[in-house]
Amino acid sequence: MVSTKRERFEVFAPSASLQESFMGKGIGVSGGALSGKAVFTLKEIQRLRKEEPDTCLILVRSDTVPEDIQQISLTDGLLTAKGGQTSHAAIVAFELDKTAVVGCYNLVVLENEGRCFINRKEVRQGDTISLDGRKGLVYAGKHEILAEGEPFPGLK
Repeated sequence: MVSTKRERFEVFAPSASLQESFMGKGIGVSGGALSGKAVFTLKEIQRLRKEEPDTCLILVRSDTVPEDIQQISLTDGLLTAKGGQTSHAAIVAFELDKTAVVGCYNLVVLENEGRCFINRKEVRQGDTISLDGRKGLVYAGKHEILAEGEPFPGLK
């Protein structure tokens, strides 16, 4: 059987703005670097997939349950407040080849309000966040992504 899992990972280009935008840390369980819009509900995911089909989406949850499979499968990344390396969120994200950070204990999700707080910094539905699925790091905003091992522009 041929594996369809990623063999090369994306990483964030090192920069001062990346370091300044650090919001929190969890457990990196799958994928590499990913920037995308934070989403909390299936309705919002479906709307954005229709209006902006090429936009990366990151599902933000306190935790996941089996009924969340549709939301997870329609998004590119997953961020949860609870969970560990063998949690439902971690296993499903890994199997679906999604970028995921779980167990971000500084994350408080107000799903019905379409927002969350990471270390008291607010993230609203549609705000761009970035995940490092290997290191478990969460950043505000969008950041430049490089293929692992690719030289950073300007460094020779």
